[in-house]
Amino acid sequence: MKSQDSTIVFNKENASSYENQRAKLAPIKDALHLCIRMKFSKLPVNARILCVGVGTGSELIYLAQAFPEWHFTVVEPASEMLKICRQRAEECGIVSRCTFHEGYIDSLLDSGFFDAATSILVSHFIVESEKRSKFFAEIAARLRPGACLINADLASDMSSADYQNILDVWINMHDFAEMPANVDAFGRNVALLPTDKVESIIKSSGFESPVLFFQTLFIHAWFSKVSS
Repeated sequence: MKSQDSTIVFNKENASSYENQRAKLAPIKDALHLCIRMKFSKLPVNARILCVGVGTGSELIYLAQAFPEWHFTVVEPASEMLKICRQRAEECGIVSRCTFHEGYIDSLLDSGFFDAATSILVSHFIVESEKRSKFFAEIAARLRPGACLINADLASDMSSADYQNILDVWINMHDFAEMPANVDAFGRNVALLPTDKVESIIKSSGFESPVLFFQTLFIHAWFSKVSS
């Protein structure tokens, strides 16, 4: 899911090529999915999972195959992305365990509470901190007490000495994958904030202090429990 602030438009062509463009970077995705699985491994056998900004459904497919009795509510405003997600769910035989919501998290009317949630590479497209905090608060409001959110975003201190060194590797990685790096968007259309600032935004939105448990270059992932 991309916020209203994002300049990226996921039309049919972009949505169809989204996964193929990232094929060479699959090891990063696979490692993150494995870490998510380990963190969620003790959830109830019939857990209800909220996937916010599901895109074409990568974490949905992975988790649904790993935990065959879980039910998923997936949120995605880009209709073409959601169509591909639904198609992939049908092909994998998991569509009966999925509820699809085309829209943003604040328009999700599900009255039940979820056992866990994911938001993978979504909130950095919300450039205003107040709106970003509201985004996380909308997720927190839909989770059971003590439930866990796993959030992954791009993050970095753009004023630090290490930023340019990591940026060079980031560009090399995108060249390898034959993808545009779009680094001109950093700090403008992509809120590339220091990790402590991202953590502060999450914590201010109804969560306990986030725990950083995964990093690859600018990609960071945290888990955090809803505050009691």
